[in-house]
Amino acid sequence: MTDTMIAGAMLYDGSGSAGWHADVTICGARIAAVTPASDIPPAGAIDARGLALAPGFIDAHTHDDLVAITRPAMTPKITQGVTTVVVGNCGISAGAGGADGDALPDPMVLLGAPDAFRYDSFAAYAAAVDAAAPATNVAALVGHTALRARHLDRLDRDASVAEREAMRADLADALAAGAFGFSTGLAYANAIHASTEEVMAVAAALQGTSGVYCTHLRSEGAGIGAAIDEAVAIARHAAAPLVVSHLKCAGAPQHGRSGAILDQLQQAAATHPVGCDCYPYTASSSTLDLGQVVPETPIMITWSDAEPTQAGRMLDAIAADWGVAPRDAARRLQPAGAVYHCMAEDDVDRILAHPLTMVGSDGLPCDPRPHPRLWGSFPRVIAHYVRERGLLSLPAAIRKMTGLTADRLGLADRGYVRAGSAADLVLFDPARIADRARYDDPEQPAAGVLGVWVNGVAALDRNGVTGARGGRMLRRPESQTVFNEEDR
Repeated sequence: MTDTMIAGAMLYDGSGSAGWHADVTICGARIAAVTPASDIPPAGAIDARGLALAPGFIDAHTHDDLVAITRPAMTPKITQGVTTVVVGNCGISAGAGGADGDALPDPMVLLGAPDAFRYDSFAAYAAAVDAAAPATNVAALVGHTALRARHLDRLDRDASVAEREAMRADLADALAAGAFGFSTGLAYANAIHASTEEVMAVAAALQGTSGVYCTHLRSEGAGIGAAIDEAVAIARHAAAPLVVSHLKCAGAPQHGRSGAILDQLQQAAATHPVGCDCYPYTASSSTLDLGQVVPETPIMITWSDAEPTQAGRMLDAIAADWGVAPRDAARRLQPAGAVYHCMAEDDVDRILAHPLTMVGSDGLPCDPRPHPRLWGSFPRVIAHYVRERGLLSLPAAIRKMTGLTADRLGLADRGYVRAGSAADLVLFDPARIADRARYDDPEQPAAGVLGVWVNGVAALDRNGVTGARGGRMLRRPESQTVFNEEDR
């Protein structure tokens, strides 16, 4: 029986092709038919004339590992049309065996409280996601820093041969249980002491699988060229597709380097599957890092355990009030979170528009004052970069948020509107869709998103979030990830 028909929308199917008017029929959790639009919507159909229909957006880079379980409504994602989140990025994940005691290594604190890290295996984590039944689908990577925290007595050193083998075995078990790949965050203090050889030894578990290697590079500043070379070498050793996380030119001395960096990735992509993700903003966000406290980067404090009343203020203003240098103020605030206004618009434009790039929010759902990317990334791509500035066509933008991501990460049956595919869909008004989250008011749902279906379940309609949750834990298929030539 037909559950739902969405009639007369301009369909953008995730392939990057021009839109066409179509009727899309959902039966259960699948798309049953995609046909030319009827002149008049059939009785009982959703009249979507004048609107756009696309595959549900796939957030290629999230830190939703634990909130998918503890806050399964996933409101920041559903309200912007996201139907699948990829978790376990930047070397930090909840499904790698749990934390030791009451301490979490930075930046695992970004995922949640220590007592939430209670899963002794990836399979146990996946089962917890299944039990929580979140509103979005979840596809998970396994984090290198999480593995290090499990197997090393301290993180300011390289792993021994035995420790490398133990981490590799854990990764192999996780891949067998459905993990989509392996991630690293080599810029962080608790991973930077890992040698390239250590990472290669662990990543070897990817050989012969369809798992991907995703990396927060060892440097996003002056050393980014060498860091990309290292990432490519690790991916080649692992015989795994490479995804460079949140590609950026961080810090004023690096502004303008995006063309050369993209050329470097493009050259690697000629002989190995290579891609990257980015978010559509000129500010980053993470824990407060003294190394990033420099005069040319305005920094907003988003939280501070030591000085909680300073959240939401600029670091320079805090330092002035205290009569100290900004770096001394940063020391007093730690542990803390921060938004770093560190990028140039031209570099963001160039990276976002490049064929290698897909979209990921990198949102931090546990941050009390999150970067607006958590609530606004996907509508912002359409509103700001398509409609207002013309940097991308609408079909190309949608591809970067759907089909390209599904192809890169091996998400079978997602990312396209085709008969037989999973019924993950977003209906929106292309003239009104817009991000409303701002740095000073970040927890604002997007405008112009009128319908979201996850595995055929209506998670959002014209009245807002429905409360229905159709998401599931996705497991990695055995088929090899394939890159389309036009995406290289």
